[in-house]
Parts: sequence; C-alpha cells; structure tokens
Amino acid sequence: SYALESAVDRSPAGETAVTAADLEMALAETEPSSLRGAAVERPEVSFDDVGGLDGPKRELTRSVEWPLRHPEAFDRLNIDAPTGVLLYGPPGTGKTLLARAVAATTDANFLPVDGPELLDKYVGESERAVRELFDRARANAPAVVFFDEMDALAPARTQDTEASAPERVASQLLTELDGLVSRGGITVIAATNRPDRLDPALLRPGRLDRLVEVPVPDETAREAIFRVHTRDRPVEGVDYPRLAAQTDGYTGSDIEAVVREASLLALERVLDGEHDVDPRRVDGLTVGPAEFDRALRRVGPSLTDETLANYEAVVEDIASRSQD
Repeated sequence: SYALESAVDRSPAGETAVTAADLEMALAETEPSSLRGAAVERPEVSFDDVGGLDGPKRELTRSVEWPLRHPEAFDRLNIDAPTGVLLYGPPGTGKTLLARAVAATTDANFLPVDGPELLDKYVGESERAVRELFDRARANAPAVVFFDEMDALAPARTQDTEASAPERVASQLLTELDGLVSRGGITVIAATNRPDRLDPALLRPGRLDRLVEVPVPDETAREAIFRVHTRDRPVEGVDYPRLAAQTDGYTGSDIEAVVREASLLALERVLDGEHDVDPRRVDGLTVGPAEFDRALRRVGPSLTDETLANYEAVVEDIASRSQD
C-alpha cells in the first residue's frame, strides 16, 4: 500500500503506475511484520522474582551484568566480554524469566523475539528483520536481545544446495553476532529446549559461547519457587518443605499453576454460587493447606518421563563435548 500511495501522490489523475522507485520507498518505510513484536522493553522483574536457579543467576551475572555495568574493568584486564549466552533446559524452567531479570538488573533495554515468528516465507524478509533488530539494539544500547525457541530459528544445517529460510536467518545471525565482538553494550541471550538441534556454528567462541543449563528444580529450588509465588498472597499454615517434597518433577511454571489453582479454590469458598458476597468474607480469605492439597491433585507435572530422559541424554552429550 505504501508503494501505491507513493505512485498516486506523484502521478497525474488516471495515470497511476507503480515504479521501482515506489517499491524502494515502500521497503524503506515498512518494517518487517516479523519484527513489529520486538518492542523495546524495560522489564520490571529481578532475580528476587526467580525462585532457585542460583547457578544460572550467578553465570548470567558474570556473563551479562558485569560486562554491561563495568566495561571499563574488562578493558583494564583485556578480557573479551561474552557476546552471547545460550540458556537451555526443559520447557517451563524459567529461561525467559531469567533473561528478563538480568536485563532489568543491568538497567538494559530488552528486545524479545520469538524464533518461529521471525521466520517469513518471503525470501529476504526474515534476514532483513534480523538486521533491523540488531540496528534497533545498537540504537538502544545497553541492550539485551533475547531469542526464544532458538532451535526453530537456527537449526542444524542440511546438505541441500538451496538454503531454507531458517538457514538464511542463521547465516544472518552469525554475521550480526560476529559484528558485535568489536562493539560494547549489546548482549544476546538465546533460549532453547533442544540445544542438540541448533546450528553448531552458533556455539563457537565469540557467538553464543556461554552455555547455561536451566534445569528442572530440585527440592530446595521448588520450596523457593513456592515462596516466590505466594509472597503476595494471603497464605496461612502452609508447609513449604512438605509442598516441595510432594512436587518432584514439577517445573517452575507447574508450581505457579499449583499456586494459582489453590488460590482459585480458596475463592470458591466465598464466591461459588453466590451473587451478593459480604466484603468481610472476602477480606478474610486465605489460602491454606487444604487448598494446596486439592490443587496438587488437579495439577500434575507437565514433563513426561520420556521428555526428561531425552533431555538428560542431551545434557550428557553437551557435557562430554565440553570436555573434549
């Protein structure tokens, strides 16, 4: 429509013709549709909002926060700051939340991109979106660019002579990552559930060379996650160690769902079947052990044994390769 509008504006009445110049102007004015969702954000979360995951927090502090906050210290010691970090782990373990939290901790702008949404069927459109994304990051430095579902965006390459859309995007990503080495103020964080499906070229030094596992939470971490999700709710008599012991195999998002379900069950005591509710009954609402017991019967772990077994095999493979 931009090209047509340009042609109409400059043409005599009844003689409208779209030229190459009109198309070039339209391309300059039109943002790729796949990039329109990559708004610059300032997250309002912190590491305090992330239950457990002390190891990943520590690694992100070293790899992202320190270089963005103290570039002069890295210059003084002649240390190359990491260009990118790959967060890998099963779904629901908190990878996106970690990325948002470290951006907030460093007062950096946050540019989130969903991998599959960036892919466009039109040749050249996805690559252009990647270029414009990094242009936007450079214009808003210090910035954290976050790619979710990176395995969809840059999968391992095939032997086909004609490059697919993901392969073309992967090539453009490699070009942009290589260009960040000489620039400060921008860090790339990518997340994936399947690190074994990524293009290995992305994991070479100077690219996504910091691999950080975000595992299924252990019992200590599960207790911390329950505490995070209940700290702003009126809970009473909750046995956090018991809840943690009962939720083996639950991810952070599973635990969040348990807390939400328990809260809704508490609400049912007052609102179910009632049209007019005494405000005093609402003011006295609390979430207790009975609601959590019922919630646990309704909300189970989302990860199957097969998914966990496959993931553990991938982790072992990554560990063995890092020792070679």
